[in-house]
Amino acid sequence: MASVESAITPEVVEQHGFSPEEYDRVLNALGREPNLVELGIFSVMWSEHCSYKSSRLHLKKLPTEAPWVICGPGENAGVIDIGDGQAAIFKMESHNHPSYIEPYQGAATGVGGILRDVFTMGARPVANANALRFGRPDHPKMQHLVKGVVSGIGGYGNCVGVPTVCGETNFHPAYDGNILVNAMTVGVADQDKIFYSAATGVGNPIVYVGSKTGRDGIHGATMASADFEEDADAKRPTVQVGDPFTEKLLIEACLELMATDAIVAIQDMGAAGLTSSSVEMATNGKAGIRLDMNMVPCREDGMTPYEMMLSESQERMLMVLKPGKEAMAQAIFDKWELDFAIIGEVTDTQHMVLEFDGEVVCDIPLGPLAADAPEYDRPYLSKEDYTAWAGIAPMRERPDTDDVGGDVMKLLASPNLSSRRWIAEQYDSQVGADTLQTGGDAGVVRVHGTKKALAITTDCTPRYVHADPYEGGKQAIAEAYRNLCAVGARPLAVTNCLNFANPQRPEIMSQFVHALEGMGAACRLLDFPIVSGNVSLYNESKATGGGSAILPTPAIGGVGLIDDYEHMMTMPFKAAGETIYLLHAEEWATADPERSHLGKSLWLSEIHGRDEGRTPPTDLTVEKNAGRIVRQLIADGLVSAVHDVSDGGLAIALAEMAMAGGIGAEVEWNEEYSKAAWWFGEDQGRYVVTVPDTQALNEALAKGTENDETASIGFRRIGRTGGDTLFGNSVAAMRAAHQSFFADWMEG
Repeated sequence: MASVESAITPEVVEQHGFSPEEYDRVLNALGREPNLVELGIFSVMWSEHCSYKSSRLHLKKLPTEAPWVICGPGENAGVIDIGDGQAAIFKMESHNHPSYIEPYQGAATGVGGILRDVFTMGARPVANANALRFGRPDHPKMQHLVKGVVSGIGGYGNCVGVPTVCGETNFHPAYDGNILVNAMTVGVADQDKIFYSAATGVGNPIVYVGSKTGRDGIHGATMASADFEEDADAKRPTVQVGDPFTEKLLIEACLELMATDAIVAIQDMGAAGLTSSSVEMATNGKAGIRLDMNMVPCREDGMTPYEMMLSESQERMLMVLKPGKEAMAQAIFDKWELDFAIIGEVTDTQHMVLEFDGEVVCDIPLGPLAADAPEYDRPYLSKEDYTAWAGIAPMRERPDTDDVGGDVMKLLASPNLSSRRWIAEQYDSQVGADTLQTGGDAGVVRVHGTKKALAITTDCTPRYVHADPYEGGKQAIAEAYRNLCAVGARPLAVTNCLNFANPQRPEIMSQFVHALEGMGAACRLLDFPIVSGNVSLYNESKATGGGSAILPTPAIGGVGLIDDYEHMMTMPFKAAGETIYLLHAEEWATADPERSHLGKSLWLSEIHGRDEGRTPPTDLTVEKNAGRIVRQLIADGLVSAVHDVSDGGLAIALAEMAMAGGIGAEVEWNEEYSKAAWWFGEDQGRYVVTVPDTQALNEALAKGTENDETASIGFRRIGRTGGDTLFGNSVAAMRAAHQSFFADWMEG
């Protein structure tokens, strides 16, 4: 085998992210010293981003199956049955580190990458969503980061022609030096036209399509698997550069070829580029792969095999075609003005062999690269030790309020509860003409040509996860479930993006393990399996001088189905004179002074500057049954508006419904609670509904519930819609306060 110039010194090994033990494993796998190409390939495939070496052990414990799950984790995206021979295909991915370094391109290529994960399986993308976390608004870099990320998401998604229909944005000092940009795409395909990534058929041609390979994004996967040092800006060359117009062409060309019978397997070139795509295809097909690196389309002169294999240039795909289909496939890609090159073939060696200038420059057995990559059982703290380490204790004393209206105005104007209109206006939410709802509890898009609609939401409450990873993990799933139920959708499945700090710290690993336990418990009880996802670790930064870890942020993407979009529900108050009810656990009808209703609440933080108390508990049985009742109320036409109660508590839920509908309300306080606990407590499992005909509701309730469990959900009349005020504030004044944060920050 040809030697590739560059001696493998301990320094070179360390630069590639290997521990001494891992490098020993490389030596054992090869039976010799690797050359630089081989070392680079092992480096990216064994990075956290590609190998999940710190998380695989625990990810296996998550529930991933249900009768409607067609394909769970392990492929490019998850696939679920949505009836009539159709499938929804979706996934969420992170692009955190690149977005901090170069916010526009980092966010844009995050959107591009997740789009490719979905359409590579044969789906036409129909909706995008995102989950964003930023640091303090007064941080000197934060305005630049927010503007860049939002522009990047909008710029790419809008150009490709896929609507962005929902998302969430949080601010917290823990993200000062390490923002989070999580992107989600949902697509629709016919079940008999789904494509997978397993390369089979010895001798079948391997084809490269899309854009040419450049030197951008080299070692992007490795960079995404390390925390930030002070020199974060020096990593700018590891950020990819995207072209959404090429992506649009690539989508259309791939879907056109997919309509033929030419494709055996297909994989997008995402993290680790040509390396990961070829390794995954060969591994999934239990085959081998031979590539001629001289045939790889390059946009720069003199590129080496090392650069070609590790580049993360965007808008590229790898395919295995059936023999004899090459000319037809090339004609399609020529028509769309995209590169097409036969660069290799499938073999039976179970090795990756690369040739360049007539010599073998890489020969690696595939087993050690993928299936046999390192897997670590990192040490972690018990729940009790974690609580002690994090300093989480019950609240010292529970403050109250004598100015509910004033507190509402302050909360509406605060960064974490302010209107996201400034962000949403930069995204095209209507392209495709199938968007039915944005700005509510979930985005809703029609399944084109049918009466069906998909509901989509992204959710997580990191402050809850930090205070109690197990309860916080449960809550993240439960809130996604609630948001889907609130629009009338049947929740079907989850994707996630698990953003955590350094897993080599036992307290951080404790966050990860216990959050997954909570998520798993919630998914099992709610019949809400996890079908795809991503893990992003080492999200902490020395760049701000603090060595700060992010809050644990297991972002959840939920997808549900509305059988007939005529029954879709929205949150605005619809008319004056309707009765407002609070749905809640029957056992919570009486205040429990021991329960920390205000613990970790935004009211406590924003009004009193206190971050204390415990995470509100999530009763999964209550969540399941409350959701079932809400969906039935919607189906029976008994409610005119629905909104789940989350950040800011009942008062903010009511304010959001009033502002959205332009109608006020008279509401009543349950005097068994303090005013603060009643209006601003963040108890889980609750919905606000408006009822046009209380007699019809009472008649329905008089029939009784279907079982003892559903009887655990109570209805409390809390007021009536009408007028133009709420809590003594005009609806117009609330709207002005609500929109003031971004207007003052970005435009002031």
